[in-house]
Amino acid sequence: MPEEHDDAVLQTLLDRLLRFRLPRALAVKQRVDAGECLTDEDITFLKAALDDAKSGQQYVKRNPQFHELGARISQLYADIVNKALENEQERGRR
Repeated sequence: MPEEHDDAVLQTLLDRLLRFRLPRALAVKQRVDAGECLTDEDITFLKAALDDAKSGQQYVKRNPQFHELGARISQLYADIVNKALENEQERGRR
């Protein structure tokens, strides 16, 4: 897709992030920070969110004003996965 469509695509991605992905990701993070493990639904959500982020990466790369936001979202997903892994490992030790 040509770069002239970047604004529309970025607006759609931002809307999806703010309305759906971010609230759910923050809720999942709150649960794993409290010691819970990921559910199958959480895993499905995270996979879809990561696929979405990967497909939007080309637009973020071409638009530097979104670099920090992209990095923060990636870090949020990494934090969730890492904490969930810790929780699973802790559960396995019990």
